[in-house]
Amino acid sequence: MNSGNSSSAMKVLSRMRPGQVNLLAGPFQHRFNLNRRYLLSLKNENLLQNHYFEAGLWGPAQKPQDCHWGWESPTSAIRGQFLGHWMSAAAHLWAYTGDNELKARADKIVSELQRCQAENGGEWIASIPEKTLHAIAAGRWRWAPHYVVHKTLMGLLDMATLAQNETAMEILCNFAKWFCRWTRSFSREQMDNILEVETGGMMEAWADLYALTGREEHLELVRRYERRRLVDRLLAGDDPLTNRHANTTIPEAHGFARAWEVTGEKRWRDATEAYWDCAVTTRGCYCTGGQTCGEVWGPPMNLAARLGDKTQEHCTVYNMMRLADYLLRWTGESAYADYWERNLYNGILAQQHPGTGMVSYFLPMQAGGKKRWGSPTDDFWCCHGSLVQAHTLYQRCIYFKTSDGLAVAQFIPSECTWERPEGQITIRQSFDEQLGDTQNLTVTKGQENRPQATVVVINIKAAVPSEFTLKLRIPVWITGKPVITVNGNMEKGDSSRGSFTSLVRRWADDTIRIEFPRELTTCPLPGEPDTVAFMDGPVVLAGLCTEGRTLYGDKERPSTMLAPDGEREWMTWRTRYRSVGQNTGLSFLPLHEIIDEPYTIYFPVQPSKASL
Repeated sequence: MNSGNSSSAMKVLSRMRPGQVNLLAGPFQHRFNLNRRYLLSLKNENLLQNHYFEAGLWGPAQKPQDCHWGWESPTSAIRGQFLGHWMSAAAHLWAYTGDNELKARADKIVSELQRCQAENGGEWIASIPEKTLHAIAAGRWRWAPHYVVHKTLMGLLDMATLAQNETAMEILCNFAKWFCRWTRSFSREQMDNILEVETGGMMEAWADLYALTGREEHLELVRRYERRRLVDRLLAGDDPLTNRHANTTIPEAHGFARAWEVTGEKRWRDATEAYWDCAVTTRGCYCTGGQTCGEVWGPPMNLAARLGDKTQEHCTVYNMMRLADYLLRWTGESAYADYWERNLYNGILAQQHPGTGMVSYFLPMQAGGKKRWGSPTDDFWCCHGSLVQAHTLYQRCIYFKTSDGLAVAQFIPSECTWERPEGQITIRQSFDEQLGDTQNLTVTKGQENRPQATVVVINIKAAVPSEFTLKLRIPVWITGKPVITVNGNMEKGDSSRGSFTSLVRRWADDTIRIEFPRELTTCPLPGEPDTVAFMDGPVVLAGLCTEGRTLYGDKERPSTMLAPDGEREWMTWRTRYRSVGQNTGLSFLPLHEIIDEPYTIYFPVQPSKASL
């Protein structure tokens, strides 16, 4: 495949190659495996049902009770969108783990899509008819046809690039012919009107295709799918987001980002950074890192009136994490990795059922809220799609190559195999659970209770001693100076919170131990500073109650309101708290551990009588 102009944009951080990073035992591997089981539970014929239907290949033997339903039902205007997500997830799983069972399933699906494309005349391969696009071109509203088309494009692109499926590339190039011809029939003004209807990641998909082919007609598609009404307002410093559907524009920002990477045209990078500034920097977010209510952006720094039952749509969490990944690679700034981590714990993990693997479309933040879990085959919300992709991407966001070494951006139990000219380097990362010397029944004085630090251990083994710089993210949530040792010797370099610290040495067989001090903290609600959420490191705590509660204490000193509770269970430290000094008792536990319990995240705080 032609590499096109994919190296036009310089990156401070570069991803490791698929297959170089593996997850180790722990909560992330568990969630990863849950997701794999769900992907394998779905039958090819059901995943393909709407593409078969559109191509006239869905026979009468197909019984209604065998169908995927909900948003995937044949009566849905956006039927067929889930298959693209499934293909992307399968491609990533194979690339990172060599999962041949999923690869065989995915290859078969691609071959069936080629058959559908032939039946459709050799170009069209979407699960909805062409007439839906003609309708929006004529000014008649239809529910997001471009969004649906994009999912098929995305899945085929990942099958072509990650799963090395050449048939997927043939299908893509033939499908692109239809869009080249169709879009050329419109003026710029007409095309901008068309793009007012949710386009999903069409621009990003065309940029990905251009990076593979280098063909001018594919670059033309990139330019035609740029919604200039959005770009121009962003570059002018306006706010085009407040009260607008969030997941319409986030994928468009992905398009700006990828277009910059493949062309080097600076205004697209400027538009990406302006989008982040408008969406995050000047807008603020919930304590979880999420930002939407009712699927729309809230007003800047004023979210107090947006604590409803439809806050934090899962798709927006996943897509904003993807945007943060672009910006992290371009800049090397740890703030983007901090944002990614907070959303990982309090969005991606919190909105996946830890037993069934199903998704919660929203994460309610109203007092006494309750997660609503989707079903395996009867819902297929858009968030089912971002669910299956989100849990395949851990590996690519942990380690990054730099100009002089390697960066560790996320702390997830894992192993990285890195090939260097001198030889292979193996980096193994784990958490020290700080359980003491259980074999000799000894406890270190002062460490009898739950540790007030997260301890990460990184083992480095070099086939041949090799000198390079290892950059370690120092999280923004730490509450004191981190302690970093190499082979037991203290490191004295700069380790400011919210940055990367650098360790330069000749590595051979070395052990790094990092202690990140962690205490209970509060996070005020934007627009209502006396209403706070409680956090333990990057993890949001939820109070188990069915109604709003006022707490009494010092909001700057959360220990005046909460105390550790149920801290040890067998060989595990547990993150549990209970209220103290309140009229009634209240239990708190990590939001990502909540399943069916009603919970409250934000609490108004008033000074206790003793402090008055």
